[in-house]
Amino acid sequence: MSRQRISRRQFLGTTLKAAGVFTIVPRHVLGGPGYTPPSEVLTRAVIGTGGMGLNHVEPNVEGKPPITLAVCDVDQKHLAAGLEKAGPGCTGFSDFRRVLERGDIDTVHIATPPHWHALIGIAAAQAGKDILGEKPVSRSIREGRALIEAIHRYGRVFQVNTHFRFGTYYRFGAAKLLRKLVASGLLGSPLTVRVTRGQGFNWKVKEWSGRPNLTPEAVPAELDYDMWLGPAPTRPYHPHRVHQSFRGYWDYDGGGLSDMGQHYLDPVQYILGKDDTGPVEISAVAPWPTHPDAVGMWDTVTLKYADGDTILLKSGECGPPEEPGHGFIEGPRGRVYDNYRTEPAGLFDQLRYVPDPPPLLDFETAVRTRQQPGGNIDVAHRSCSLVNLANFAIRTGRTIHWDPAQQVVVGDEQANRLVDVPLRAPWHL
Repeated sequence: MSRQRISRRQFLGTTLKAAGVFTIVPRHVLGGPGYTPPSEVLTRAVIGTGGMGLNHVEPNVEGKPPITLAVCDVDQKHLAAGLEKAGPGCTGFSDFRRVLERGDIDTVHIATPPHWHALIGIAAAQAGKDILGEKPVSRSIREGRALIEAIHRYGRVFQVNTHFRFGTYYRFGAAKLLRKLVASGLLGSPLTVRVTRGQGFNWKVKEWSGRPNLTPEAVPAELDYDMWLGPAPTRPYHPHRVHQSFRGYWDYDGGGLSDMGQHYLDPVQYILGKDDTGPVEISAVAPWPTHPDAVGMWDTVTLKYADGDTILLKSGECGPPEEPGHGFIEGPRGRVYDNYRTEPAGLFDQLRYVPDPPPLLDFETAVRTRQQPGGNIDVAHRSCSLVNLANFAIRTGRTIHWDPAQQVVVGDEQANRLVDVPLRAPWHL
């Protein structure tokens, strides 16, 4: 007997009539021209709705299937803001674990402070969710590796929310073109990339410095401070430790370098063709000793790869002024300035017959096709590790010798302890 396919609309109509039910089915449920049925909507939950988190909350539109089904925050004021923006069809939670129990949520957007990123990402992967995570990917390198394991084990899609390698930031509007230029060999080798204030990069060092010797204050009634701390050490509450300015404390982040570093360095890894590796030598010029709790100032960080390629970071907020006249990328046979001017002139014109690098998938396309996006967990972990390693050099006051294959510090046990930061019980990887 042949089987005749019937549409979802026909099935609904036939079933309702057979049951003696006569009702008006909302047009968006049936789908059709100009309407998206719920089955084709990628639903989301947003965990962390303060600051950047609100940007992830997609307002639900009346008459259309809801997109943002849940928001979660340990601060009731932030939670209320998330619910207000999402509108009808969204439920609020104060515990991310309750969010992950819902079977109708496809994707989880993680916009908490970084000390929570990996743990929530791992739990989301275990719950069968695809993940869009804010940068940096993780607070520590070990946490990043654990997140990689979970993403692959559970077959999930992960995208870090830094799109500069896609060409959406003016300094990297030609990331694909620069990748082709480097791969062509026209600049020669080794290369130096300058990610400095003189090249237009704001590292926000003073803005996100911590404050030593804070005087403890009472925890606000709307904040579950113990849950906010989560895996981080127990510390007396002070408002400067939470909500944006948390970036100034090593327990939760790594200052302006961690705030901006993955944005800036992720496309550099891509341009240099080093998405699957890392530097072998990292040094810093910064005041030392550093404070054990509060992030402080730094002047310069140098990251050198095994082939001699070097990335130079300079904050422009500490130390001598930068030498003028350098390009963004320089090699022994040429250089590129941030306005696409090259020396010698016309280097980009020679790339017309050079194949383009593979396309970079965006998050939604990756989720629908079950492929990994351009900023997937493997490459995101590598670019995040550059940030961690830069801070290792700043915190220890020593040159860091790094094994990018084993992902361990060579010959320096004190620095190696920064690779795997202990978590406060009962939280664990």
